[in-house]
Amino acid sequence: QQPVPTAFAGTRASPPAPIPPTAAMSEKPIPGWVSFTTSGMGGIFGWLFVHPVNTIGVRMNLSSIQNPGVSLSFVKFSQGQIKANGFADLYSGIGAGIWRQVFYASSRYGLFQVFRDNLAKYRETDLLSRLLAASAAGGCAAYIACPCEVALVRLANDSSYPVADRRNYTGVMNCATRIASEEGVAAFWRGSTPFVTRACLVGATQVATYDQFKTIYAGFGIKGGANVVASSFTAGLVYSVVTMPFESAKNRMASQRTDPATGKLPYTGLVQTLQSVAAKEGPMTLYNGFTPYFMRCGGHTVLMFFMVEELQKQYRARA
Repeated sequence: QQPVPTAFAGTRASPPAPIPPTAAMSEKPIPGWVSFTTSGMGGIFGWLFVHPVNTIGVRMNLSSIQNPGVSLSFVKFSQGQIKANGFADLYSGIGAGIWRQVFYASSRYGLFQVFRDNLAKYRETDLLSRLLAASAAGGCAAYIACPCEVALVRLANDSSYPVADRRNYTGVMNCATRIASEEGVAAFWRGSTPFVTRACLVGATQVATYDQFKTIYAGFGIKGGANVVASSFTAGLVYSVVTMPFESAKNRMASQRTDPATGKLPYTGLVQTLQSVAAKEGPMTLYNGFTPYFMRCGGHTVLMFFMVEELQKQYRARA
């Protein structure tokens, strides 16, 4: 039987061009336990360096409650805190900060890698899939870690109150047991809405953009450690700007006290908190303490992702 002639006889169809691999696609997926473990270790490593800056940021942010309308300088505020209480006081709440990383950092980036790699089975790993995976991972991690966040905010800010108004927690366990006994277990999730909302935004603007910036910078020929630093620093800047108002709302809700005149809490929800602060003190009050917040976010992002990448590289080399 003779072959049927075609208009393209004598030619052979070219195979479709392969899709260029992204940074995430070019790496072999690692087990979930490795993602969680390395993320937690990276989070703790970074937090040891940025905790003092976080303490100053929380105190600057909340100082507007005691000093409404007063513009604060990061340098002068830091000098005043160190002069009044000593540098060691800036490590108040370090225990809660480490526990926060154990639950939050490990869950957030660990779940992101799991979600991203599972989505990659059904669609190309692009910005949208990264945003979806990172937002979902961030929200789940925040809800899990909310008790640690409440303890961290309270321990970091307690010594900035007048002596008569201090809660005088002696450590993270004392703080946790007193919150549970004096205010009820539900108090651990006070401020959970802005924290979870912020965490979803952090996922989208830190974790997902970091993963995307790795691909972008690799396209410019920036690879290795320089790629990690550039990607993480850029991601830290983006997420600091976007999430600062939610950080302010979370700090206020986590540290608030019942109004003795009304017997009610001044802040009852995310939207109410944002509106109340913006109306009474001005919208830019929500950005009080931005400099230390960015130093914390940018610094922690760089240190955490650098450590995570190194740990996972070592695992892949031995696997």
